[in-house]
Parts: sequence; C-alpha cells; structure tokens
Amino acid sequence: MDGQPAFTLDMPADPPLPVLIAVPHAGRFYPPELAARMRLPAITSLRLEDRLVDLVGRAVARRTGAALLVAHAPRALIDLNRGPSDMDWDMVARPWPSRPQHAASSRARSGLGLVPRRLSGVGELWRGQLAPWELEERLARVHHPYHQALGDALARLRSQWGAALLVDLHSMPPLSARGLSGAADCVIGDRFGTTCAPELAAAAIGQMAAEGRQPAHNRPYAGGYVLDRHGAPGRQIHALQLELCRTLYLDDRLQEAGPGLSRTVDEVTRLVQRLATELALLAGTARIAAE
Repeated sequence: MDGQPAFTLDMPADPPLPVLIAVPHAGRFYPPELAARMRLPAITSLRLEDRLVDLVGRAVARRTGAALLVAHAPRALIDLNRGPSDMDWDMVARPWPSRPQHAASSRARSGLGLVPRRLSGVGELWRGQLAPWELEERLARVHHPYHQALGDALARLRSQWGAALLVDLHSMPPLSARGLSGAADCVIGDRFGTTCAPELAAAAIGQMAAEGRQPAHNRPYAGGYVLDRHGAPGRQIHALQLELCRTLYLDDRLQEAGPGLSRTVDEVTRLVQRLATELALLAGTARIAAE
C-alpha cells in the first residue's frame, strides 16, 4: 500500500448506538506496482469496486454516530469478503509447500475469489501469476488486520451495549440490466437467516419499502465471508449486508456521485436508526431506544 493505510476505523469513545458500518469493497488506492500488472486497469477497477459507496457510509456515520470501518485497499488487491482459502490456486506460482490441496470453490473458479482473476467481458485481469509470498503478505497486512479490527469493534460495542449490529455496506450494478422486470434496487442479506435476528432483517426490508424502494431478501446477494465470520446472533452480534443499486447514488455513467446521493444518505440514515431501535427491543437495552 506504499505507506497508505489498508483501512481506517472511526469509532467514538462512547458510541451513541451499537452499530458498525463496514465498507469492504470501495477501496480505490491502487499502488503503481499493482496497476502495472493489471491488463485493463481502468475498466477492471470500475467493475470490481463498489463505486463510491463509502460516501454513503461516511455520511450516515456522521449523522448517526455509528462506528465506521472503510477499506482503502482495493478489491483487486484482495477481496475482504472472501475467506483466506477461497482462492483460485492456479493464480499462484509454484512451488508453494503451504498451498492447500483442496480444489478451488465454484466462486473462485468463476473468477471472483480471494484475489479476483477474471471478469465477464474483460477476461483475465492480470499479467502473470502471483508469487506465494505476495499472497501471504496481502493476507498478513490487509485481510487479517481488517477482520481483526472488525471483530474487535463489534466485541467492544456488544460489551458497551449488550448487543451489536454490523451493517456491511455494498453496491451492485442495476439488476434491471439482467432483464428482470420489477428488479430490486436494494438487497438485504443475512445468509438466509443465520447471521442476524429475523426481526432485524424484516425491519430493514420494511424500512426500505417505506422509503419507496424495492427491497429483496438474500437474492441475488445473501452476503459472504464477512457475515459468515462475524455474525453471531446467539451472542448478540448481528450482521446483515446492504446492497444498494448504483443508480441510486451515482451519475448516469455509474462513475461519479449523482443527484440521488443525498436522498440515499437520508434513507440509509433512517434505516440505521430504525435498526438500532429494533436491536434495543431484542436485547432489552433501553438506552438505545431512548437515544
């Protein structure tokens, strides 16, 4: 990262609500060495990024006081929503004695594993293979510290409040482009009911519908490694993924902030406040509801 932080965590000393907003896919700092190895860096970066969705996360955190974790390392370097073993191992040069012997997952084989390999319409993303030490270093310096910080922050919120909620913030290309009539413009993911209380997912869906949006639940995005690793409703650590269609807050080219950004921030602010109140009811934490 050429001296740049891989991520930043902003957490008030006394958080006014037990919510952490995390943005793992909006990183857009590309070290020159990384960009030089990309076949089509301009196209690839736009396709891989959750373009500028950190603008939404930052504004909502300022308004609500929620803790905020934002990745600056790009998804092209390493995908923080994939597990350490969710890798297309043919991308890594041999020999590598510690290389796992199991086959790559279907997601990694499709091109979107721990280090993305290919994209539809673009093809192979890289000039050559990764050296084993490069992957180990990306894990050690970016992936492991990010998840350690995320887990520690949620534990701190739960300790202070008795419960904690992770809102893992992402954005998606328009589902209508797939030819789906009445396609959703936001998706609430909870790994099919395993990473947060059903009341929270229902509240999120209801709130976005009340805002005039078309929410979907778990389809086509149910969440990934972040939710699997950190969601633990039985321990009062809840985690859900929020996917926002990029047409909601970007311009017509889906590259820069658009006229819908302000409305989107308003809507997600109300969503976070609603979820904090619902969490209070679940956990019996009167202070959350009062504030």
